[in-house]
Amino acid sequence: MMLAALIVALPGVPERSFDPAALDALPQVEAVSTFHGMTLRCTGPRLDVVLAAAGMPAGEALRGAALRQVALARGADGYVVGFTPAELDPLLGNRAVVVTARCGGKALDASDGPLRLLVDGDRRGARSVRQLTRIEVVTLPDRP
Repeated sequence: MMLAALIVALPGVPERSFDPAALDALPQVEAVSTFHGMTLRCTGPRLDVVLAAAGMPAGEALRGAALRQVALARGADGYVVGFTPAELDPLLGNRAVVVTARCGGKALDASDGPLRLLVDGDRRGARSVRQLTRIEVVTLPDRP
C-alpha cells in the first residue's frame, strides 16, 4: 500500500510534509492500547518528535505562549482530536502518542490507514485518529 504524506502546519512556519521515509527516519517507539476487545501494538515516531521536526518548540523551549498551543489531529473522515504540547512533551506530561503506519508488524489497512495516531495505554479509542492526514497547530487566545 502506498502511504500518503502527513502534513504538519504550525503558526508562522511553512507547512511540512512527512512522507513515509521521513517518518521512518525519526526515532521509533511502540504504543499499545486495548479497546473494542482488540489490542493494538503499533510502532512509529512520537507525535511530539514529529512536531519538533516541523519546528515546534520542545523541551526547555516549551514555555510561555507555546503552552497555549493545541495540535489538532485530523482524519480523512473529518474526525479531529486535540493534544497539548505539554501533555506530549517528555519533560512535562510525557504521554506517548504515536504516528503509525504499522500495527502488529503489518501495514494498516484502508479503513485505519495509511496513517493513524495511537495513544499508548488509552482504554478507549476516542483519541486514536484513523486515516490521519494532517496535524494543525493553533494558538489559543491569551484572554477571553
